[in-house]
Amino acid sequence: MKFPVPHDVKAKTIPGTEGWERMYPYQYQFVTDDPARNAYEKETFWFYDGLHYPEPLYPFDTIWDEAWFLALSQFNNRIFMVPPVRGVDHRMINGYVYISPVPVKDGAEIGSRVPHFMERAGHYYKNWDALEAKWKVKMEATIRQLEAIEIPRLAEMEDMSVVTEAIGESKGYHLLKNYDDLINLGIKCWQYHFEFLNLGYAAYVFFLDFVQKLFPSIPTQRVTQMISGIDVIMYQPDEELKKLARRAIELGVDEIICFSPQWTVVEEALKKSPKGVDWLTSLSLAKEPWFNVSTGTGWFHHDRSWNDHMNVPLSGIATYIGKLKQGVSIDRPTAKVREERDRITAEYRALIDKPEDLKQFDELLGCAKTVFPYVENHLFYVEHWFHSVFWNKMREVAAIMKEHGVIKDVEDVWLLRRDEIKSALWDIVTAWATGVTPRGTTTWPAEIEWRKGVMAKFQEWSPPPAIGTAPEVIQEPFTIVLWGVTNKSLADWAAVQEVADPSTVTELKGFAGSPGVVEGRARVCRTVGEVGELREGEILVAPTTSPSWAPAFAKIGACITDVGGVMSHAAIVCREYGMPAVVGTGHATKVIKTGMLIRVDGSTGAVSITR
Repeated sequence: MKFPVPHDVKAKTIPGTEGWERMYPYQYQFVTDDPARNAYEKETFWFYDGLHYPEPLYPFDTIWDEAWFLALSQFNNRIFMVPPVRGVDHRMINGYVYISPVPVKDGAEIGSRVPHFMERAGHYYKNWDALEAKWKVKMEATIRQLEAIEIPRLAEMEDMSVVTEAIGESKGYHLLKNYDDLINLGIKCWQYHFEFLNLGYAAYVFFLDFVQKLFPSIPTQRVTQMISGIDVIMYQPDEELKKLARRAIELGVDEIICFSPQWTVVEEALKKSPKGVDWLTSLSLAKEPWFNVSTGTGWFHHDRSWNDHMNVPLSGIATYIGKLKQGVSIDRPTAKVREERDRITAEYRALIDKPEDLKQFDELLGCAKTVFPYVENHLFYVEHWFHSVFWNKMREVAAIMKEHGVIKDVEDVWLLRRDEIKSALWDIVTAWATGVTPRGTTTWPAEIEWRKGVMAKFQEWSPPPAIGTAPEVIQEPFTIVLWGVTNKSLADWAAVQEVADPSTVTELKGFAGSPGVVEGRARVCRTVGEVGELREGEILVAPTTSPSWAPAFAKIGACITDVGGVMSHAAIVCREYGMPAVVGTGHATKVIKTGMLIRVDGSTGAVSITR
């Protein structure tokens, strides 16, 4: 199974984007001038990371890819010594990220890594609850440090206190230092992100692998159902919306809240009555920390939090008010999910004959249930809470750069790499200190305008789902359960990609993310801003989903995604809501159009398109 050669894809430069490589770190480039690196790149199979990046990366937004590139790899390869795989290598073409797990090819080396992994990972598994409690303390402390960072303005004259208190430091120095602190806290945050994450996935994979060896014909989703019905923090923002909806009806202010989709209008109306003020107090208590959830995945600068875009949670509250007034339950069917979970677990457990197998089954399942919540919980602390604060701190930095004429608009800052911003700040500070004009006032605005044009052209480009030659068998477990990349899924993607006219495609194949069969009209939503257009019972079709999409799951009948495996967000949430999901279809948002009649079989992973 062959996909385009990486260097051939890169060679087909989009007209008008020549030189785009300078927008990103040099180590992200496919090369031809280094024979050894070139040979490695040609021999390696790379797949597009649409799970994290359904759109091209702005230069600054690359920071989180750099952060997880480092953190995942070092925890895999240098800290926990995961036997079969080292880290995950990254490359970039036209702003899109391609990744490849780096396997340990030598059997003897795999064997030598096993005892180290067992000792190190075993310590975490044995002490998981206590260590995770410490993790939460560390993460909240890191967020508080971030919130406390001040981005100083450069005054015409420093405060007299610098003299009288013999401070010996200028605002210019603190601007440079605090920017470094901001970036370093971001990298540190992602160190914590992967302290537990790989082990969380590993426990899941160990159980999956064991059960599939005991029962070779068992569907993967049957195994995933055995680890469902577990409460996680990531559901709490949505639960807060439900509480606020109930409180609105209780106070009799529900009609005011549903009067307008604009929060400013609703807020003003609520302030005019004591009961409205009472409800606003309840809202205020919910906002910190729960409204720090991002309106997207949190990976992009434009993924603002609910606190920044109150229209988003308002829409969710209005949806829940409408359902409550119709007498429709807005609670997740947790009891039903747990009942089915326990039934399936007991069914397969009863089929295990050997006591040693039964013991291992119970131990691996228990471990998976213990560690699974972290897989979702970390998202709130890192991608949502931390990132939401971080993006706004960076906007404070950008305001300084705009004030000194280096950029024309605050939102222009995302078109610069983090190291370029540091250079620009040095330029600003030294020019301020000296009393001259920063060189960047004539350097960066023109470069930024060119980059805007490049990004627009990148948006129009469709990245191939994979490049290079796929291995005979894809075995790396995280690649399978998280990204949904298997030999079969690649073959399915390739088959659709070869179809000249997407409108002729009548069937898509993906992973059976959550069981059940539903027919209905499709609603294609590429961003959370489009979720408000969903109608009751429609089938959500999205590149991927994130926790901020939670209110959508109270409306839809099923979900289909372009990317993701059985451990992706869409698959997990649909299992908790007891609705069908087909994930990792590769091309759903390109083939399916809003309004099409489609059939989703979450038990087989098939999507039929009637049109």
